[in-house]
Amino acid sequence: MGSPAHLAKRFVTSLWPLGPSSSDDDWATSHLLEGEVALWKKMSNQDRRHSVGVARRVHDDLEDAATRPVLAAALLHDVGKIEANLGTFFRVIATMSAAIAGRETAELWVRSTGITRRIGLYLKHPSIGGDLLAMAGSDPFTSTWAAEHHHPVESCSLDTELSRALRDADDD
Repeated sequence: MGSPAHLAKRFVTSLWPLGPSSSDDDWATSHLLEGEVALWKKMSNQDRRHSVGVARRVHDDLEDAATRPVLAAALLHDVGKIEANLGTFFRVIATMSAAIAGRETAELWVRSTGITRRIGLYLKHPSIGGDLLAMAGSDPFTSTWAAEHHHPVESCSLDTELSRALRDADDD
């Protein structure tokens, strides 16, 4: 779910409604395939701004290992959130609900309707994002990272060094 400090920082920064600067947006889309750009444009301003920061940290930390699929993974790791279409307030509710009831309850909630379904979709954003990216023609690395970005690094199916760099950049 993320550390309390990370969640608090994400909450505060989510209150700023603007997306990334035009230069950051251009930089981001230069690392994305056509189908990925279409998904990128559907992400909220706050999620795109956050993801540019993650990708820039990955780029700086990994240098030559920051390949296009790795940067796309950093930019699109939260793309599954587009299916839930929740604003900041309900994202906080979803996060607290998962802490209280457990993330596994999302399986039941997605079968519901209304806000309960949307909270369930939000909690399942990693697997939803992985599916969206696979359907968009993303590199397997990119779609797998989106699907696994909340797993412990040790249980990720991807290279441990890359997984750790992506996780550290997301937790900053």
